[in-house]
Amino acid sequence: MRLGADHVRVRVPATSANLGPGFDAMGLALGIYDEIEVQLVASDDITVEVDGEGAGEVPDGADHLVVRALRHTLEVAGAPLTGLRMHCVNQIPHGRGLGSSAAAVVSGVVAARGLLADPGALDAATMLAIATEFEGHPDNAAPALRGGATLAWSGAEGPRAVDLEIDPRIVATVLVPEVRLATSRARGVLPAQVPHADAAFTAGRAALLVEVLARRPELLLDATEDRLHQDYRAGVMAGTAELVRSLRAEGLAATVSGAGPTVLVLSTAEQAPALDAVLADLVDEVAGWRALRPGIDTVGAVCRSDSMA
Repeated sequence: MRLGADHVRVRVPATSANLGPGFDAMGLALGIYDEIEVQLVASDDITVEVDGEGAGEVPDGADHLVVRALRHTLEVAGAPLTGLRMHCVNQIPHGRGLGSSAAAVVSGVVAARGLLADPGALDAATMLAIATEFEGHPDNAAPALRGGATLAWSGAEGPRAVDLEIDPRIVATVLVPEVRLATSRARGVLPAQVPHADAAFTAGRAALLVEVLARRPELLLDATEDRLHQDYRAGVMAGTAELVRSLRAEGLAATVSGAGPTVLVLSTAEQAPALDAVLADLVDEVAGWRALRPGIDTVGAVCRSDSMA
């Protein structure tokens, strides 16, 4: 496969996985974005410049996650590997449960596709498969690629995803703490087995959530109830767990965003005054929490490329 462009720009949204009961399956794209610009160079040099989240912390060469995903995708496509310069402008908070690693992987995959002479040779299923290979599961990768809400799973044919309808009345609010939490730590506290009653309860709520997202937002509180993972993680994110409990006690559909510690609240415009009043009491920037209403991204990852001369 030949390269057809030497310069691409990619934008990828943040994502919130699980949405309560949809553990490792459901995800939602949010209007917070990482943007990258990649320029191929006629050498083996790889340089990375990062502004915003992760600046001074993430690798600045071949070990950068976006670069690794990009080069792996080019290998899968049978395209030649070259040196590159990359500039990242990151807005997605790291280590907060907003899909920053999935956004990085998807950025690399989509950038590689944009560099190909025939981008159509790398189809949506292959891109999801590559992203899942890096991530381990597709719950964040799918909405980052596709936008909106998605339901993703892995089967005999590899990872797959379908889009979920979202009622336009639904509003997403994220409550982002200063503290970080590694996904590996949040996963490490999950038990190998759960009670059958809790598994059955959560499966029922996940099924209900599909209907509620599409046309019954008045049932969001019930539909986002979980017994599979959030309580087990409370010990490693006590502030998050307490905030989720307090918001739900006020009738607001709060869940842990991904592996945490960010809190996701799904509400309607009619609930906005009540939500604002509760947040005024519970969320304080001085104590390290920020409330954001980024909107739901409905586009997913986008790429612009410049043809090679």
